[in-house]
Amino acid sequence: MDSLFQASALASGLVTEEQLDYARRICQHRLKQQGKPAGESLPDRMLAEALVEQEVLTPYQADQLMAGRTKFYLGPYLITDWIGQGGMGRVFKGVHQVMGRECAVKVLPLDRATNEAREAFLREIQMQARLDCPYLVRAFDAGQEGSVHYLVTEYVPGMDLRRLVKSRGPLPIQQAAKIIMQAALGLDYAHREGLVHRDVKPGNILVTPEGDAKVSDVGLAGFAHDLINDPRAGKIVGTTDYLSPEQIRTPLEIQPASDIYSLGCTLYYAVCGKVPFPGGDTESKIRRHLEEYPLHPRTFVPDITEEFVDVIVDMMEKDVRKRIASAAEVAARLEPWVNESLPVGTVLSARSPWMAPPLPGYDGVPAAGEGGEDPSSWDADNPSLGEPSSSTTDAGCTGDTLSEFGSGEKNRVPQEDSQANHALGPPAPLPPHRKPTAWIVAITVALILPPALLIGAIVGYLVSRAM
Repeated sequence: MDSLFQASALASGLVTEEQLDYARRICQHRLKQQGKPAGESLPDRMLAEALVEQEVLTPYQADQLMAGRTKFYLGPYLITDWIGQGGMGRVFKGVHQVMGRECAVKVLPLDRATNEAREAFLREIQMQARLDCPYLVRAFDAGQEGSVHYLVTEYVPGMDLRRLVKSRGPLPIQQAAKIIMQAALGLDYAHREGLVHRDVKPGNILVTPEGDAKVSDVGLAGFAHDLINDPRAGKIVGTTDYLSPEQIRTPLEIQPASDIYSLGCTLYYAVCGKVPFPGGDTESKIRRHLEEYPLHPRTFVPDITEEFVDVIVDMMEKDVRKRIASAAEVAARLEPWVNESLPVGTVLSARSPWMAPPLPGYDGVPAAGEGGEDPSSWDADNPSLGEPSSSTTDAGCTGDTLSEFGSGEKNRVPQEDSQANHALGPPAPLPPHRKPTAWIVAITVALILPPALLIGAIVGYLVSRAM
């Protein structure tokens, strides 16, 4: 009698009777080699492994069949693997049965298929369909099978930037610059189409094995001119570690500059291996995005140049008017590090307080021997929050809890509505480097005096002979 796995395998249409019989004979032969009795009943796991070895099933399909699940087709697409949870649904790896093309299939779960969710999913499909850029994940198809709605996009092999950094640590400057430059080019394309992503973060930047980047979940974006009609109006849309100040203050007035701030936070994460404001709860992170500056990147990357840090700072400028104006400019600013044959330009900008190079005992970093938490031990993500694909929080959610990271007035953004802070500006510059005048005079005298004495002695001798 067939087991649950064998019955499911045949019912799914993935396995033929001949393929299953061949797998049985393989298992019986292996049991015989091991000196074990090969009865009529074979372990399901052994059968599943044999079918995977023969490339009849994928490991994902085998696991699903072991659980008695038999549905693997959505329209013309065969589901072969599980990729993850997207912003609007579950994402699977699939292959078109006729064309043989691998793709990603995003499915709206039945338990979330409310009218509002279906409308949002349809809006994502329509937005994704209008975008055609090599640095954005392209949409191929969409459809409905029964009550299941799905969106088909290109499959990007590799991993997202968040997983890349967590598995390999902070990226070299050139690699990080290339990834963020390409992401900026993709965002610039979307911005020119009138879209604002609103959830730019490492988890939404896919990196191929060749090191190329594509921005995903662009279908969750909104039109900059029509955010008031978005069903998420009045909500903070995005992931807390990468929220721009204006997403918090004025979620109905989001412009492309918001994506640039979030991309700056992403660049900070890529080169430092830390989010700009680690630790704390949601309210604490929101407050720090509004009021504080992150630790200087040199805290984690000692050899990073000030020119590169300038780019991060200009992207993360809290005042939209002072922030880098466009994603295209971000790409242009990063290009010299991608193409090292190009000179690194010098951009004159008003430096923020967090731009001062970190010194022992400053910028919230305790000096050696002063105690305090080692910054290198901080997790890149808040373990209590993780990094969901997209979070929505009520607007106006602010906190008044002081942060334990980078706390203190020297890391706080001056507030315009505070008289006490009107006098605050960038930290006082270091005293000018003065030339050691006394030493110069002494050395000069030491060098000049002996020859002068010698010449005087010779002249005196000649004068005495002449007399």
